[in-house]
Amino acid sequence: MSETKIADYRLLERIGSGTYAIVYRAMHKTTQEILAVKVMAKSKPSNSAMDNVISEISLLKKLKHRHIVEMRDFLWDDENIYILMEYCNAGNLSSYIKQNRTLDEGTCKRFLQQLALALRYMRQHDVSHLDLKPANLLLTKVSGTYTLKVGDFGFAQRLKPYQENTAVKGSPLYMAPEILLKTSYGPAADLWSVGVILYECLFGKAPYSSKNMHELAERIHRNDPITIPSRPAITAECRQLLTSLLQRDPAQRITFEQFFDDPFLDLAHMACEENLEKAIALINRAIEREQRQELGAAYRAYCQGLQYFVPITRAESDPAKRQLLRQRVVTYLNRAEALKQQIYAHSQTMVREPEQQPTTSLNVRPPDAKLPAISAASCSSGGSGGNEPRNTSQEPGLAELALEHANVARGLQIGHEADKDASENRLDVALDRYTTALGLLIPVLQTDIAIGQKKLLRQRIEHWMEDAEHIKSIRSAQIMQEMESTQTNRYGCVVQ
Repeated sequence: MSETKIADYRLLERIGSGTYAIVYRAMHKTTQEILAVKVMAKSKPSNSAMDNVISEISLLKKLKHRHIVEMRDFLWDDENIYILMEYCNAGNLSSYIKQNRTLDEGTCKRFLQQLALALRYMRQHDVSHLDLKPANLLLTKVSGTYTLKVGDFGFAQRLKPYQENTAVKGSPLYMAPEILLKTSYGPAADLWSVGVILYECLFGKAPYSSKNMHELAERIHRNDPITIPSRPAITAECRQLLTSLLQRDPAQRITFEQFFDDPFLDLAHMACEENLEKAIALINRAIEREQRQELGAAYRAYCQGLQYFVPITRAESDPAKRQLLRQRVVTYLNRAEALKQQIYAHSQTMVREPEQQPTTSLNVRPPDAKLPAISAASCSSGGSGGNEPRNTSQEPGLAELALEHANVARGLQIGHEADKDASENRLDVALDRYTTALGLLIPVLQTDIAIGQKKLLRQRIEHWMEDAEHIKSIRSAQIMQEMESTQTNRYGCVVQ
């Protein structure tokens, strides 16, 4: 490649450097497009470093994803190799953490969702990064909205799910123990790094922060336990994910599949245009079901819609649109709560006068106020409902199973207590009890029990899992409302 090709760009200020490369902000002289240019002198890199450069170029040519830094081109002349990449105008996650000291859980979650999307795409192509750290997670900022992008694939390589390697790669502070201890490792090494990144975002420092490399190595070799600070407080779901990621033994570490399905991460409901459309469809279905007096199905559809609307509202950077979305969330939350009370009142009436009540539907007149159908334009310019309420009395088949299994008896008792708590609006207590009940009941499905009993137990578990999800959606909307109204929302950035 002739020298005149790189001469099309004017190198501006230096924005980063490494052992063998310097990164500049650059501008195309004709189009005025701003890019980042990594410049590596041919005379400096060792053979292994040059292999890394070739590997990085090869991978970046094929990896095209919204949350991976895009390589636009690569050039060379007699002296240097140039990798031209999209420019990320908001620095990196490391500098962002230092600027804010710690990040609130909501911001951590949204950054983690973006990193997870990139990792899911990379795993689909059998690519392991092997140098994940905040400094390699670049940020762009447009109209107040931050987007995270994975960069620096110099150590990356193709590793299939059960393929292993022994070459030491990565940055020690974020390096999985199996790499630092020079044992074989596989793709799960990236998940340890994700755990360290999440820990640092939440608490302002890495779990094995040390004064020097020797101290770090000692802590790893001694297998010092990782303690999760009590402040700032984090939710149980966040703590569970953090603990699952930071397992020293890769065999005990959470898998990629489990990570992508993790309830704290909640990729299914993250803010995006597709999920806004789902939210709108669910709310319109809820309104339709309510008008048809199918209140159980309407309640479930409102809850499912809130699961999408809350993260979309939190991620909105435009104050006016955010306020509009928040008002809608409050409206749907109030609607769901009103329906829940009607359903409970009706169920109590059925208990008192069973012979006079229908058993297949709720013929309860809905509230007088009407909700118009909504559209994406009415929310921002930028599933189906469940069945009718269930009889929560203990089915005969489960009663027999409870006599044989103490965990079933205890789980059913706690689950029915959760039903009562939920109906009386003690949502946090109900959610805790549903979680406990499910923890007792789910393992029983793996035991040798009668097919009919297993079917009944599975149905009961699915019902309570659904109820727990509905409570989560209600509580997330309530918490958002409380935080906004008291002006204690500390979200320092908006990420999508």
